[in-house]
Amino acid sequence: EVQLVESGGGWVQAGGSLRLNCTASGFAFEEDAIGWFRQAPGKEREEVSCIEPSDGSTYVADSVKGRFTISTDAAKNTVYLQMNDLKPEDTGVYYCASDFLGVCDSEGQADDYDTWGQGTQVTVSP
Repeated sequence: EVQLVESGGGWVQAGGSLRLNCTASGFAFEEDAIGWFRQAPGKEREEVSCIEPSDGSTYVADSVKGRFTISTDAAKNTVYLQMNDLKPEDTGVYYCASDFLGVCDSEGQADDYDTWGQGTQVTVSP
């Protein structure tokens, strides 16, 4: 079964850090783009970062640039999102998703992605 599982969300005060993990099972994601999306209540799902594990190409949204870092550990079939200097506006449900043969040269759309994790809640208090 093809599956993505997120972990690492939680509650943190503004200025704090969290690391999200996205582990793939049932497939090896070397040919995929792996994206991290977030969705705040009443807002559309937006991509915050993306990585192509095959060559390390990345995309990072302007709203999180300099604070969020995406990386991958191929041996563990896992993609990480390190989030530093968190702000209340970063609050939302964070999802990872895979896009077979996708690229990370610009902000991706949710419709581009094939497989989604269940999401993990991130709450940042002022």
